[in-house]
Amino acid sequence: MQAQEIKDQLNSLISEAYPVDPSLAIRLNEIYRWIKDVKPGALTNKKFVMAFLLQLVSDSEVWLAVKSLPSDAEQQAVFELMTPAERYWYSYLFPKWLSETDHKFHIWKKKLMAGEFYPADDRLLRSLATHIQQREDTSFIQRYIADLSMATDSIVSHRQQQPLCIQVTTLSDEFSVEKYHKWQQSLQAWGIDRGLFLSYDGRDANFLNQLVNIALYNSDNLPAGRYLKFP
Repeated sequence: MQAQEIKDQLNSLISEAYPVDPSLAIRLNEIYRWIKDVKPGALTNKKFVMAFLLQLVSDSEVWLAVKSLPSDAEQQAVFELMTPAERYWYSYLFPKWLSETDHKFHIWKKKLMAGEFYPADDRLLRSLATHIQQREDTSFIQRYIADLSMATDSIVSHRQQQPLCIQVTTLSDEFSVEKYHKWQQSLQAWGIDRGLFLSYDGRDANFLNQLVNIALYNSDNLPAGRYLKFP
């Protein structure tokens, strides 16, 4: 989808959303105002802005399709067809982001547009996703909104189908303790009842398998109300 097509699609979704979910319409209108004066060529060149917009359009289409169903039972039936990670995103975190105040919203919009946003450990997260999805009974989802607003690099689940929000950082990060406390505060502010703050040492040849094992184990076993820093 090209930049102008995204603008047109946002406008269309805003019109569709008002009678179905006004909170979605309001949020999409905020995003549209943010990009409307950016020329299509310039917008296309902003890699992460475009990636965010494409995700947002896709998520909004899914959310509208679900919300347009005539009964709660039918909506719940659609959620049950999703993977646990998808279900947690669409039935809880995404609508929460639509309806509640995002205190980081004005900050990350500026960073995204200015080209100052560089997803931490992007290559690692892609590898992590691949390795997790190769395991049995797993699901995995990543969203820019979760990363930018909720301090969550990814959402994973394993056999118990309990989604777990994960933040990944390097073991050598001298600010990791401060980052951990801010991460925990962000999760609590969004009503995320458990999470894993996962540090890794890229010099360890087996670190990726370790990350996968730790993530999946804690998805099944970490109690509610726990925000675990590992190691």
